[in-house]
Amino acid sequence: MKQKFIAIALLASIAMSSGRAVEAATMEGPKPMLTYDDIRSVAPQLAAYTQRRLLDDVWKRPGLSPRDRSIVTLAALIARNQTIEMPYHFALALDNGVKPREISEIISHLAFYAGWANAMSATAIAKDVFAERHIGADQLPDASVTPLPIDEGAEEKRATSVEAQFGKFFPGVVQYTTDVLFRDLWLRPDLAPRDRSLVTVSALIANGQTAQLTPHLNRAMDNGLTQTEASEAITQLAFYVGWPNVFSAMPVAKDVFEKRPH
Repeated sequence: MKQKFIAIALLASIAMSSGRAVEAATMEGPKPMLTYDDIRSVAPQLAAYTQRRLLDDVWKRPGLSPRDRSIVTLAALIARNQTIEMPYHFALALDNGVKPREISEIISHLAFYAGWANAMSATAIAKDVFAERHIGADQLPDASVTPLPIDEGAEEKRATSVEAQFGKFFPGVVQYTTDVLFRDLWLRPDLAPRDRSLVTVSALIANGQTAQLTPHLNRAMDNGLTQTEASEAITQLAFYVGWPNVFSAMPVAKDVFEKRPH
């Protein structure tokens, strides 16, 4: 009995210590999964690049706000299922002004543009970050909300084009594209259309899917993303998804920029 009591007391002490550690981490801001000492023990030059180029330079460039840089980075990490940096970047996004309901919508949106499993992996990480920040259901979007207004003419044109191209061969995909993506997901109000477009463009570039980039970058700019912001988003992505993916995307983005009215 005495041993059982000691064991229970020890577990309680560990739980309390763990709770204090979480509380301290929350109060002090997001913590990286790897310390600089960790990185230096393996790749000292990577540690230097991380501090001098990425955090002290790229993240502070004008042309794209820290909030938007967090959105771009989260989209890239979720699209590529790179979970090790997600806790830090979910917390940083909250610090940079991305609302919990917006993070929730980013994850839901990327289930369609990067796959359900990737969204579920992100959900598992965000759940713990939300718990540490005491984020409850009152700060998350409702499953059923009044949708944003839709441009019926533009949507009819899009749906007709897709139906003509693919309806005969892939009726299920065509149906869900219209009914779920463009008449439901894209109309959810807790993530602004501009930000939803920024998430989509970032995910496409992150996964090297440039075939869809032209329509979605045009849509992003129609939704209010400026050329400068789009350019800076691509610069941000170079460090998080690699130069080859960005150099594959740049000719497509350049063509969009050149063809849009000035």
